[in-house]
Amino acid sequence: MIRIKRVYEPPAESDGQQFLVERLWARSIGISKEDAHLTGWLRAVAPSAALRQWHGHKPERWPEFQKRYISSN
Repeated sequence: MIRIKRVYEPPAESDGQQFLVERLWARSIGISKEDAHLTGWLRAVAPSAALRQWHGHKPERWPEFQKRYISSN
């Protein structure tokens, strides 16, 4: 099963393997790569900067974001 969790949420024993899917490490959140307890960092499969900027955290754009993301990979 795949579950989504934000990187700054504390790890739990039930989490299993954790992968970050993001192109850049967000230093502004105040978490080091070591403290994040990640299994891996999958930069290559993350959405492009242009797609992320277009989405702009607008919930109404989520369905179109998904289509564009899938078609770009």
